[in-house]
Amino acid sequence: PAADAAVIGSVKTARGAAAIVRGLETLPARPGLRLLEGDTIETGPDGAVGAILRDDAVLSVGPSSRVALQRFLFAPAEGKLSVVARMLRGTAVYLSGVIAKLSPQSVRFETPNASIGVRGTKFLVRVDEG
Repeated sequence: PAADAAVIGSVKTARGAAAIVRGLETLPARPGLRLLEGDTIETGPDGAVGAILRDDAVLSVGPSSRVALQRFLFAPAEGKLSVVARMLRGTAVYLSGVIAKLSPQSVRFETPNASIGVRGTKFLVRVDEG
């Protein structure tokens, strides 16, 4: 269905205070919750979220974090590949999937001070508030 086209992945694990912000709605993060392009993962001081994206990338978001999933395109047959996430605060570990293998320049994590391009398979990013 057309609604599935917007699904970019799903929550695999959730612990503590953790939510998915979708527009004006805040959904409790729970295993199986589908993620959509534009969603923001938010965690509290005791929270964490593990997500698997459609290209088999793994995103682990630590406590007191906020990560916006701004863009996700995964249509390899059409050459449409892109992952753009904005790390607003906290910590995250990213283990690359098919998009980074096929088109490393198409994966980007943005922070308030820098943009991280993926050239390997795994990285950790931490953004402090202020």
